[in-house]
Amino acid sequence: MAIRILFVSTGGICRAPMAVGALRTIVRCAGLADSFEIDGAATYGGYTDQPPSPLAIEAAGRRGYAIDDLKARPLAAADMAHFDYPLAMDRTHLAAMRWLAPSGLTERPQMFMWYAPALGVRDIQDPFGGTNEDFERALDLIEAGCAGLLRRLQTALIGARR
Repeated sequence: MAIRILFVSTGGICRAPMAVGALRTIVRCAGLADSFEIDGAATYGGYTDQPPSPLAIEAAGRRGYAIDDLKARPLAAADMAHFDYPLAMDRTHLAAMRWLAPSGLTERPQMFMWYAPALGVRDIQDPFGGTNEDFERALDLIEAGCAGLLRRLQTALIGARR
């Protein structure tokens, strides 16, 4: 059974698709692609069905993450039940996710950066409208979060295979 991960950002065109691309690549390189379902969603539906922003595609591409095939989609209440790890890029997303979550699942959504506690960062700032450097900074944090998340989940995967 696959571990289901959902990255949630504001418009679904910057942080969430960069995280989807990063984690998909990382788990593929680790030989674990079949063990994961990875998706992204947005708390704001204004970019529904739109591709990631050009600067997000460029930043991700420089690091080997192909995200140009992704499309933004709105977050749904059912996502909190379907995904094992619905992860918020910032506190506003976490609040929206918990508000939307069905009864009994309000604690399931978590902050993505909790998986990189050594950085002391809670929110990944939205690079939308910013510079290449803003996207690179966001991607640095996303990579750290993905590495920490994978370390945590590899332990669970090893235990499940025994």
